[in-house]
Amino acid sequence: MNSNLKIGAQVYVKDSIEAVEIYCRAFGAEISFEIRDDNGVFEHCELSINGQFFMCVSECGLFNESVSEETHLTMAFNVPGLGSEQAVRKAHDILSEGGKVLHLGARPWSAFCTDLVDKFGVFWWIAV
Repeated sequence: MNSNLKIGAQVYVKDSIEAVEIYCRAFGAEISFEIRDDNGVFEHCELSINGQFFMCVSECGLFNESVSEETHLTMAFNVPGLGSEQAVRKAHDILSEGGKVLHLGARPWSAFCTDLVDKFGVFWWIAV
């Protein structure tokens, strides 16, 4: 087995252009690779932080995929190690606009963190 094997996170959202802008602002990420469709939305967009892969974003619905409306959270994007409460609050403030905050503060496993679902329906856990 390849010892360099790792899982890469990709989120499918409506309005991928806005999602990429918000995720870049929240985490200080930048676009490192992109493919857009004829309408200008992202078929595939890779975001990096300090030259390291962070996540991918794609427009949902481009390939006729569908998901039941009766779904629940089954996966979270975990972003530990932001380094400070201020950095967690910044990401929280940006991502919670139009979303739903589930928690902000200490947890038994983290001195300070947030759990939230952003306006694109993506569940985030972000911690110092």
